[in-house]
Amino acid sequence: MKIMRPMGAVGIVASAALALAACGSDPASNTGTSTSGAASAATGTANVQCGGKSPLSGEGSTAQKTAMDIFAQQYAKACAGQVVNYNATGSGAGVKQFNAKQVDFGGSDSPISGADADAAKARCAGSPAWNLPMVVGPVAIAYKLDGVTNLTLTGELAAKIFNGQIKTWNDPALVAANPGVNLPAKPIQVFSRSDESGTTDNFQHYLAAAGKGAWTQGTGKAFKGGVGNGASGSNGVASGIRGADGAIGYVESSYVKDGLTAAKLNSGSGGVELTPQNVAKALDAAAFKTPGTNDLAMDLDKIYASNTPGAYPLLLATYEIVCSKGYDADTAKAVKAFLTTAATTAQQPIADKGFVPLPQSLQDKVLTAVNAIS
Repeated sequence: MKIMRPMGAVGIVASAALALAACGSDPASNTGTSTSGAASAATGTANVQCGGKSPLSGEGSTAQKTAMDIFAQQYAKACAGQVVNYNATGSGAGVKQFNAKQVDFGGSDSPISGADADAAKARCAGSPAWNLPMVVGPVAIAYKLDGVTNLTLTGELAAKIFNGQIKTWNDPALVAANPGVNLPAKPIQVFSRSDESGTTDNFQHYLAAAGKGAWTQGTGKAFKGGVGNGASGSNGVASGIRGADGAIGYVESSYVKDGLTAAKLNSGSGGVELTPQNVAKALDAAAFKTPGTNDLAMDLDKIYASNTPGAYPLLLATYEIVCSKGYDADTAKAVKAFLTTAATTAQQPIADKGFVPLPQSLQDKVLTAVNAIS
């Protein structure tokens, strides 16, 4: 079964009069989860140098669509008359459009590397593109199972479900991990993304890092588990799970509603609930793939494999892919103003929609990189 989601362009016009209620169709707008009390939240202000190109254009990650709405609104407040158009078509499409010079920045749920990074360097007139983490949010292993609302999974169990080794809900390994939970003798129906997705890439990295060798299928933006049903976009996956008792899949946390439940994750210190505060605990251990540079691609594998008590490790960071150099002066000025706003005053508003605000240490690194764009 393949459930397709319309992938039409979604333009965001940054207008100071934009009402947040207009985003009511966005899944994250209905989470009811606030991170306003999360530790180490960085929500300060910065000196925004307004001006330059308008409208700016971006394309990519659907996971950050709600955040982009708010970034655009906050940018308009900081810089009257400035507009951002963001096309939420998926990470793969966003990277391709950025590398083809069709947009000013790309949005991706995983940092670019390899051939994509080489193409981005060519697009940026010979200078490298930088991965700047701007939106951090949890990924849920969401399920629908009649009578069960307190499921705990380890990384190993999740890996065995998503590659087909565990096929029924009353499998002895699942029963042992969930004492006191009445798991029925129903087949497990796996749902995954049928389109290329940074969410899939992050999820498979989690399975590889936390699965204790159970996940040998590899990583990447295409799902490699080889089982179950494909659906387009996180909304398609959530709809597929919602329509089948005994179903399970992976989606951004904002899609866990209307009958879906997020599994607790046990990394060795007991099951941890998906909450912004528990994700923030995991984020405190963030490391970078190229430390000491302005390319801020995070090494999330270290978080995925960690056993920090009380930390929920399955998260993703959506990146804005930008040229370090190679923009014309007007574009560079506007890109810097927009990203400065997004990394500072816009962090608390997105936190109120279930995302995790950038910790101060990470915000400082992002602003250093933004200021170096030319």
